[in-house]
Amino acid sequence: MKVHVKQSQLAHSVSMVSRAVSPRSTLPVLSNILIKTDEGRLRLSATNLELGITSWIGARIEGEGAITVPARTFTDLVSTLPNEQVVITLDNSTQTLNVRCGTSETNIKGIDAEEFPPIPEPDLENGVPLNVTNFKEMVQQVAFAASTDEARPVLTGILLKLDGEQITMAATDGFRISIREDAISNPVARPIEAIIPARALVELSRIISGTGDETLIMTFPADRGQVIFHMKNLELASQLIEGTFPDYRAILPASFKTHTLLSTNGLLKACKQAEIIARDGTNVARLNIIPETGEANPGTLEISAQSEQTGTSEVLVDASVDGVPLLVAFNVRFLREVLEVIKSDNVWLETNAANTPGLIRPQSDDHFRHIIMPMHIS
Repeated sequence: MKVHVKQSQLAHSVSMVSRAVSPRSTLPVLSNILIKTDEGRLRLSATNLELGITSWIGARIEGEGAITVPARTFTDLVSTLPNEQVVITLDNSTQTLNVRCGTSETNIKGIDAEEFPPIPEPDLENGVPLNVTNFKEMVQQVAFAASTDEARPVLTGILLKLDGEQITMAATDGFRISIREDAISNPVARPIEAIIPARALVELSRIISGTGDETLIMTFPADRGQVIFHMKNLELASQLIEGTFPDYRAILPASFKTHTLLSTNGLLKACKQAEIIARDGTNVARLNIIPETGEANPGTLEISAQSEQTGTSEVLVDASVDGVPLLVAFNVRFLREVLEVIKSDNVWLETNAANTPGLIRPQSDDHFRHIIMPMHIS
């Protein structure tokens, strides 16, 4: 194998696939990156058996071949090379990869490519085309609510549902639920439901940044328990999570007694200020919702927090309140995190009582809803 490739393209590709490398595996080959010629392009792949990422880059191929090399060594080397042409040559007899660029030359010992786990191929004809920009926004608005507790694997995933022309994503950690819906251009022939690891979707949204409105093809290989996301020069494959996702629709309140309209940015700033105090305790923030009582007394939302170690905080936010007054407590970090993924200027906070869930949704967007459980007020 002999390949000529640009250093900038190689560095970008290596950076993407290395995110799937297994740092602590008993199989040495899982700590490696597969480098392989593939129909006139250079292919780089990495996998930890749960997540696999493949990237293709344009190259001048003078000889076919494949090898796996230690990911950390290869990544560190490529990142330090000058922005020039890189020549990669494989010595099959010694399984050694020679990397030349500018005045530098490095030889890296590798492992036979035959030992690298096979990465599934997508069935693109039966795939679901998705708009990249919309898909990334959906992931951003739900992934933060997924659990990081491996003791409950189902909650570390994002529920993805396809039905007709609609796609829905939902994530919960047991204390909050993020739900995002959108339309897809090609309706699916039959409903599809899968739980995809949140980490996989976060990695996908990260590595497809800057691709504009390019189409992303999502496929589910038959009887493999996997999902594959395919683009022209990029592919990500992930194992699905087995289990039953909580019925989040059963938790959604049918109606609300108090509807509070607030400036998204104003509420976010108030939450950040309250969190400075609340984070040293249990992250509790008290929200005192006060309806207007005439022109001289407009509606307000008072956010307060206290900590025995740090002190107290109180912030007033202008609000338009329709309904009964209420004092309710929420985890202020949860409030901040959902407000950070809402793009509309104003946001609705809808509530019933101090011991029932609240709903946060953008004023001008019916596609996103966030349920947040209340905290006990002592």
